[in-house]
Amino acid sequence: MVLRGELSELGRLAAAVEDFVSRNGLPADLAFRFNLCLDELVTNIVSHGYGDGDDDAGEHEIRVRLEIEGQELRAEIEDDAGVFDPFTDAPPPDLHGDLESRRVGGLGVFLVGRMMDRASHRHEGRRNLTLLAKRIG
Repeated sequence: MVLRGELSELGRLAAAVEDFVSRNGLPADLAFRFNLCLDELVTNIVSHGYGDGDDDAGEHEIRVRLEIEGQELRAEIEDDAGVFDPFTDAPPPDLHGDLESRRVGGLGVFLVGRMMDRASHRHEGRRNLTLLAKRIG
């Protein structure tokens, strides 16, 4: 699906993921996992890749593709934000101490890595391509 570069598109994305999982008879926890991870990554693209309050963020397109390949459910996110690999460029999360004293940043991407079997990023031309994969069952 093609999303406008706006946070308001997250609801439409979540509904599409749930529909895909349901139509293909996949376990419901896959919809939960993918929605959580896609929400985190798309939010980061819109909020940081397109700039906070960027008036033309909605002019950007984010493409999300879901597919079943063998025994894996895969999602690919394609965007035109600046070059940024969330899995190597994001700061490592502060996992110690209480929530109020922790440094902000990195925890969402950390959780994406924990929830998926594979998560990778590459840059081609002017596009970022992020792949998520989780074994089915």
